[in-house]
Amino acid sequence: MTRILAALLVAVLPFGAVAAGHNKAHVARLTNDFTKDGEPNLQSTGVLVLDPTTGQTLFSKNADTAAPIASLTKLMTAMVVLDANLNMDEAIEITREDVDTFKNSSSRLPVGSHFRREDLLRLALMASDNRAASALGRTYPGGLPAFVDAMNAKAHALGASNTHYVDASGLNPGNMSTPADLGKIVAAASNYGRIREFTTTGALSVQLPDSKRKLTFVNTNVLVRHSDWKIGLSKTGYITEAGKCLVMQAIIANSPVVIVLLDSWGRLTRVGDANRIRKWLERNPDKLAGAAFKPT
Repeated sequence: MTRILAALLVAVLPFGAVAAGHNKAHVARLTNDFTKDGEPNLQSTGVLVLDPTTGQTLFSKNADTAAPIASLTKLMTAMVVLDANLNMDEAIEITREDVDTFKNSSSRLPVGSHFRREDLLRLALMASDNRAASALGRTYPGGLPAFVDAMNAKAHALGASNTHYVDASGLNPGNMSTPADLGKIVAAASNYGRIREFTTTGALSVQLPDSKRKLTFVNTNVLVRHSDWKIGLSKTGYITEAGKCLVMQAIIANSPVVIVLLDSWGRLTRVGDANRIRKWLERNPDKLAGAAFKPT
């Protein structure tokens, strides 16, 4: 029996060694941070890395190609709500109109419950809640059609000429933009204190109206919750047509940087791409405007 086991081990070990070697090579390929030219090895289909201080594009990939943007839409939703100077303490009811029948996405905001406009804005941005975003658009003066018009007018005013909105949540793939346009939109959204605060809150407990039950919501961007990133603004997005999306304004190598990632193919690809961009800029800080102010 001992000899039989030994023979089996001899037969199996070479295959195991080959498999282990194959797995190591596979992992190395997946985690290769840079190309042979020293550029970030990014897997997202659309990319923009922007220095908002100078307006200089540091890296781009399909930057002028329009694509669905999913919940990145909610940044424009927030700007339009805030620009309107609406009463942020007003109680807004979640109605049947806010239930998603397009993608059948879920929400923990019960129909018939009431939330302050500011709380809905917070949940739309931090937890990407679609009913919250829908209610914000629906209760805009003139209703959702006027709200969408205001969204498109704001995009035009920002010079985002290849951007178009059809709803407040981003569930409709007709919400389209390019990485170049989103760079402008993220830079503009970074000027709003509430957007910066709400998109970078790690977690939030909300007590349901007329109930003792509390719900805990977490930020949809894991980098906000579990990392040493210095993030000033963040928004994720996902629908099938858009893939995984991520935009951020962050401090890298002592300088503000805008990152736009569209259509990341894997569950963690957008996070991996963001980390690769960070490593690339930390290796090449001279690319950033802040380099001029660093001690030599």
